[in-house]
Amino acid sequence: MKFNIAVIPGDGIGPEVTKQAQKALNAVADVYGYTFLYKEALMGACAIDETGNPLPEETLNTCKKSDAILFGAIGDPKYDNDPSAKVRPEQGLLKLRKELGLFCNVRPVKAYDTLIKNSPLKEEIIKGTDTVIYRELTGGIYFGIKELSEDGKIAFDGCSYSIEEIERMAHLAFKAAQNRKRKVTLVDKANVLETSRLWRKTVTELAKQYPDVELDFLFVDNAAMQLILNPNQFDVILTENLFGDIISDEASVIGGSIGLLASASVGKESALFEPIHGSFPQAKGKDIANPLASILSAAMMLEHLGLHEAAQAIDDAVQKSLELGFTTEDINSVNPFSTSKVGDFIADYIQNKEDSNLNFNNIHLGQSTII
Repeated sequence: MKFNIAVIPGDGIGPEVTKQAQKALNAVADVYGYTFLYKEALMGACAIDETGNPLPEETLNTCKKSDAILFGAIGDPKYDNDPSAKVRPEQGLLKLRKELGLFCNVRPVKAYDTLIKNSPLKEEIIKGTDTVIYRELTGGIYFGIKELSEDGKIAFDGCSYSIEEIERMAHLAFKAAQNRKRKVTLVDKANVLETSRLWRKTVTELAKQYPDVELDFLFVDNAAMQLILNPNQFDVILTENLFGDIISDEASVIGGSIGLLASASVGKESALFEPIHGSFPQAKGKDIANPLASILSAAMMLEHLGLHEAAQAIDDAVQKSLELGFTTEDINSVNPFSTSKVGDFIADYIQNKEDSNLNFNNIHLGQSTII
């Protein structure tokens, strides 16, 4: 089986972590007989520097012709620290989501037993956390009317949602819940916002089509608190664009490292997979960034393509790297390994699962292949 994969390394540490994800995919291809045909493309600050456009037309065409998109990270200090910049890296990603109709962002949040000690939250609170956030991605206040008065003293951002936009999100969330713990929590602000009231009315009606799934509701302020007090109460969280952006970043602290959080942005015909961390320019070129979120994003991509066994092989390899402490300094500050060495280990474990950790001493000798 052949798959065309658009690869957008992006900015900062994006190219480094994406390279490790490709190592994992290449190992999968070797073991399971798949062929991944990669085509690299520009987006973000690097695209602005080279073309003046954060999303060149060539990149958009490459993505439209691909079976899936593997993306690294976006952002650069020279743009991030200049609020007056008219052309910005993030405009490329927003436009790509809109052009490809990537209306649904999926972010798994899992507390790995081996990393619980790294979390700022108490072990008894987060142990066993396994939830997923379904965030609407192409509507709401991010894409609404934006106005600034002539004197620059009054600003306006409009927020709108249609029933169609809400329903297509809700269907995906409920279908996901049917394969999980059969619970959907709608996070909104229906006591204040008209758009939230439409969300609540629409989702309540649609839930009748899924009688095997429990539906409950939380206002976003309470949901933010409950994520910290009792994250285990959640299975599938469904929410709009702005609330989802905030809630998913808050949830990222639960697992102990943002370097482990993968995500998918899905539409009717296209899908993009990326780690949720930023471009982390301070680590660029130092070979210290955690590649596991990017590698897990590749696993999500395989799931999307229907390659479930291959996706599980990557998940197993990541779990083994955590068990052995074969991780970067954000997780293992005592005896850290480089970005590239972690990628080498993941690929080796996929290809040689039975032999990879027979001689653990070789790991500490820095060998990429464990005999």
